[in-house]
Amino acid sequence: MQRVFVLDSKKQPLMPCHPARARKLLSKGRAAVYRRYPFTIILKDREGGEVQPTEGKIDPGSKGTGVAVVAEFPRGREVVWAANLHHRGQAIREALTDRRAIRRGRRSRKTRYRPARFHNRRKPKGWLPPSLRSRVENIKNWMGRLLRYIPIQSIAVETVGFDTQKIQNPEIMGMEYQQGELFGYEVREYLLEKWGRQCAYCGKEGVPLEVEHIHPKSKGGSNRISNLTVSCRECNLDKDNQSIQVFLSKKPNVLDKILRQAKLPLQDAAAINAIRWAIGEELKAFGLPVTFWSGGRTKYNRICQGYEKDHWVDAACVGESGERVWIPERLTPLLIQAMGRGSRQMCRMDRYGFPRTSAKKNKRVKGFQTGDFVKAVVTKGKKAGTYVGRVAVRTSGSFNIKTNTQTIQGISCRTCRLLQRADGYHYSFAG
Repeated sequence: MQRVFVLDSKKQPLMPCHPARARKLLSKGRAAVYRRYPFTIILKDREGGEVQPTEGKIDPGSKGTGVAVVAEFPRGREVVWAANLHHRGQAIREALTDRRAIRRGRRSRKTRYRPARFHNRRKPKGWLPPSLRSRVENIKNWMGRLLRYIPIQSIAVETVGFDTQKIQNPEIMGMEYQQGELFGYEVREYLLEKWGRQCAYCGKEGVPLEVEHIHPKSKGGSNRISNLTVSCRECNLDKDNQSIQVFLSKKPNVLDKILRQAKLPLQDAAAINAIRWAIGEELKAFGLPVTFWSGGRTKYNRICQGYEKDHWVDAACVGESGERVWIPERLTPLLIQAMGRGSRQMCRMDRYGFPRTSAKKNKRVKGFQTGDFVKAVVTKGKKAGTYVGRVAVRTSGSFNIKTNTQTIQGISCRTCRLLQRADGYHYSFAG
């Protein structure tokens, strides 16, 4: 169960409280709701208060990042808040590809006489592609938000460097590529992430997995990452030194999936390599002590304490303070999905490429804009009920509301009440 963030009467952060205590404060009128996601209350009759040592922890990833807040209580370290932050790097990449194609087509049609200008452009120091920069900005923005709501005193970040050349060719020689413990960890961790932490042959999860050669090494198979997968003990013994075509002759769909996935590029590892130092520099700008820890230390802490694999759990186990940390059984992480802040496209196109809508004159309609969290109470008609979710506005005042399970169309703006302005993220809870 997530703790509730608390602010004093001057909007200074206090220690998070239990939801039951927050309900009492709200029912007695001593507090008011300040923010819905993450849920925050503001006290009306209190200024300042005692706080415990609190640390913000981050486990960066290519597609998702784990965030946890660990407080030091007399009974020990406890996770008081956690979240999984899902990035939109791939969506940004696809949007830029579409924009580039449109601009290139327009220039070829109307400005063919204009000389190329790309040689005149210089990238600033520390430049990152927009798809990678968005990951860094998401982490920076959320750490900034947590600092406004929780009295965090230090930050711990997991920093993993994947040697992509070594992963691809383990036999490479040289002073810089001597075999070590970290190398084995990097290959195994990368394979576990690539194959979804399940047996590639039977799909079992939650069992010990072994590194397996797709093309047997006894028949000329290499140790390159494209020839490695993970499998359970039973499948590894059954396959032995058979070729994968023979072993999966009765499972053509599984065979095709494995061969196709084995050739996937190392884009996730490259993304982590590119952003890991940028994340550190952005976090140092907050003026708090920032420590960096290896992924091996995080995994060791998690396994010793018997916790299951998850991004927010890894975040809680980062660093020296993650050796002994208590995660309440009822703690449910907040799922945060980066959605962006709208599109520059003025109107949508039909399948033939012609505009099917007109450009909106105003971003806000009746005080609402697309992406706002609203609560609609419809008292009569076919759509009678209470709906909470993100709103899509129309100039006619008839809105669409997208909840966690469905999309309800044609809800009047008069029945809607604003809960939280759109901030570029969508929120939900696991399970």
